[in-house]
Amino acid sequence: MKRKTNNMPLRGERVSLRAVEPADLDMLFLLENDPGRRQSSFATAPASRQMIWQYINDYQADIFAEKQLRLVITDNVDGKAVGTIDISDFNARDRRGFVGICVAENMRGRGYGTEALTLLCDYARLALGMHQLAAVVAIDNEPSKALFDSAGFVTAGRLRSWLRSANHYTDVLLYQRLFT
Repeated sequence: MKRKTNNMPLRGERVSLRAVEPADLDMLFLLENDPGRRQSSFATAPASRQMIWQYINDYQADIFAEKQLRLVITDNVDGKAVGTIDISDFNARDRRGFVGICVAENMRGRGYGTEALTLLCDYARLALGMHQLAAVVAIDNEPSKALFDSAGFVTAGRLRSWLRSANHYTDVLLYQRLFT
């Protein structure tokens, strides 16, 4: 039986976070298949519209059942979806998970990511009672490093040769934010 989800947005000054909706199909299709983010994604093949539609249709937005939560970042002025932010690998016992964020390329540099990450951290801490979030960021991804630094994450370690792109391996930094 499908659970009814609360689609009430988490609202900041510039952006809101809300549940995934069928109208997000085109935006998700573009983000999931963006060749520029292939290295930071764990996908191994392009996603079809049918696959994304099925994901949207089946998605329950229950982090305790699914062990993940995907939210859409929307602009408060026009309501347009500008990206996604996720908690994955959620561990209910230890109250931890990993955060991932993707803002559409043409919307980057406008503060959407910073505010969305702040909203997600507040939600994780206050509504979900999480103890911590972590993120894996490619060593050469300066914008993402700056984003996590500005949101109170600290570098907790470095994983060598963690991401592969063609025949090249890239190190990543492990970021962590403790809430208590």
